[in-house]
Amino acid sequence: MEERWSTEHVLSLAPDAASRKAAGKLSSAAPWSGTGTDGTALWGACKGSGSTPYRTAVELATPAYTCTCPSRKFPCKHALGLLLLWSGTPEAVPDGAKPADWASEWLKGRQNRAERRAARADTPADPAAARRRAEKRSARVAAGAGELRLRLADRIRHGLADGSSAGPWDEVAARMVDAQAPGLATRVRELDTTPQDSLLEEYAMLHLLATAATRVDELPDPLAATVRARVGYTTDTAELLAGPTVRDRWHVLGSRDTADERLTTRRLWLRGAKTGRLALLLAFGRPGQAPDLALPTGHLLEADLAFHPGARPLRAALGARYGTPEPGPAAPPSGLSPAEAVATYGAAVADDPWLDTWPTVLTAVVPVLTPDGWHLTDGHHTLPVRRTTTPEPALWRLAAVSTGRPLTVFGDHGHQGFTPITAWGQDTRPISLTTP
Repeated sequence: MEERWSTEHVLSLAPDAASRKAAGKLSSAAPWSGTGTDGTALWGACKGSGSTPYRTAVELATPAYTCTCPSRKFPCKHALGLLLLWSGTPEAVPDGAKPADWASEWLKGRQNRAERRAARADTPADPAAARRRAEKRSARVAAGAGELRLRLADRIRHGLADGSSAGPWDEVAARMVDAQAPGLATRVRELDTTPQDSLLEEYAMLHLLATAATRVDELPDPLAATVRARVGYTTDTAELLAGPTVRDRWHVLGSRDTADERLTTRRLWLRGAKTGRLALLLAFGRPGQAPDLALPTGHLLEADLAFHPGARPLRAALGARYGTPEPGPAAPPSGLSPAEAVATYGAAVADDPWLDTWPTVLTAVVPVLTPDGWHLTDGHHTLPVRRTTTPEPALWRLAAVSTGRPLTVFGDHGHQGFTPITAWGQDTRPISLTTP
């Protein structure tokens, strides 16, 4: 029988709190009929307000969903309810069943589309045309970066305390978009909300990046790749996966969703059980739609990862999977002391000066609340918890898991503090600190 997902994993797929609440009401067998699973997909019909039940199916590997309900949320409450039913009441979703005709048709359609995409990816591109496009963009980025350096120097010349020349940075950000440097545009927009006492630091880091962008051909290949990524160049996933990949049993250390008015971004952090290598997977969803990649925290997934090039490679693309996620080790992952975490982040910044954080597992630390805020301490050294990225409920949940005793914590550590994401307490069960 396939590994059933935890309730926490299922609810992490929900696009919002309302969907989680509505799905809970559909997690019993009463409204469902014709349910089943063949190990790769679930399906069933859910009775709604109309005379015709809603047909709902979930493909587990991606995961992917379909439902005949009119909801614009993705996944809808029916797909989430079916997953919760399968997770919490296995006997209500029989194993070894044959997919209903409508579910089988949907699954075959997905497979056919995937095969067509793979065939298109194998079609060779025109290298000469690609080279001309790359050269044209490189010239535009260099010109935009040069203009940004002048704008920053002009602001410094007038002085940070002089508001007469400050004004909004929107115009400069728009110029960076025109120069095909969206990474520079994003950092420029953030200057309007940067605190005054941090503004000079941000100016300096942005000036350093703009300078590197004008001289990228002179840099060592790993650092040049880092600069291109920071400026906003993207790497095609198919191209990445065609190159060297790393196969390992990847331990899912944690995940976190962030959202704005345009999209939801999901970050999943992994560590290779054999290689010890850290990896970051990114997935995106439109408003009302959860990102399409979900892996249960604490589980192991054997898969190929292709890392984006850079001076300190971390972001990766998920390639071939060899089975489904399975429960991870009974013990918490090995980690570092706070002092070792600081040294590790320092080494990472030496490779990538624009690196804000580095994924870190801390071992044998206790959360403490001081007049200066929350900290994680091993009794010898402490790391401040970054309050701007850590909601108050997560801090109290962390304290509840600890109950004053040392625990293992995974999170993002950087120059502004530590953001806890997952904790392992005395029962060694991973507790997500980012799930509402």
